[in-house]
Amino acid sequence: MRHHTIRDRLIGSLHALVQGVIDRNGQCRVLELGAGHGTFTDHLLAAGAQVTLTEMSEPSVRFLRSRFRCNPNVTVLYDKDGTSAHRAGPVDAVVCISVLHHIPDYLRTVEQLIDQVVPGGAFFSAQDPLWYPRRSRLSMSLDRNAYFLWRLGQGQLRRGLATRLRRSRGVYDQANEADMVEYHVVRDGVDEEALRDLLDPSFQEVEVKRYWSTQSGLLQVAGERFFPTTTFGLVAGNRR
Repeated sequence: MRHHTIRDRLIGSLHALVQGVIDRNGQCRVLELGAGHGTFTDHLLAAGAQVTLTEMSEPSVRFLRSRFRCNPNVTVLYDKDGTSAHRAGPVDAVVCISVLHHIPDYLRTVEQLIDQVVPGGAFFSAQDPLWYPRRSRLSMSLDRNAYFLWRLGQGQLRRGLATRLRRSRGVYDQANEADMVEYHVVRDGVDEEALRDLLDPSFQEVEVKRYWSTQSGLLQVAGERFFPTTTFGLVAGNRR
């Protein structure tokens, strides 16, 4: 997570989520999908949660198991094919940060995750791209231009242009991780309203939080003040 403003908001939201669940249920067993290197796991633990992590990357799993080997409140699951979340059993909360847009059938996945959440529990997601068909031309243009400026600053403009050209033509390179993992580009983002409608019958409170997010630190500061939203998070609380 590059930008401290977004990171700090997420950390605050996670602490509030865990505390709310503990107040209702007396504990907070969290299932964190796609934990990476455990950036947010530390904050879940600090808030008082017991955490089961899933991760598809074998090197990341080794890193996580080494990092948390002395912590009895952490379980790490190697999720090679994206189907291992059910092994966590019943949980009090599900956390997905920068995850849903990597999942081809994210609606079906979230539906299955809801079934694991016990009454009084919660669902939390963040850092997923808003569904493109509902975004304005200005929003899409600013988002893409910010991406190119960031690529230029990284010295990778040619790579960025080649990727965008392939995608504009509907061509996806199966050998290129940027094409095959970032499913949101293939299917026009992530449908935040469909997710809200999916969660709403199962939780007493469901909120969609929309905000600007980009790779460049300078453009993040400007975008938070002046640019249309590009990204969203979901907070669903108090499972029925």
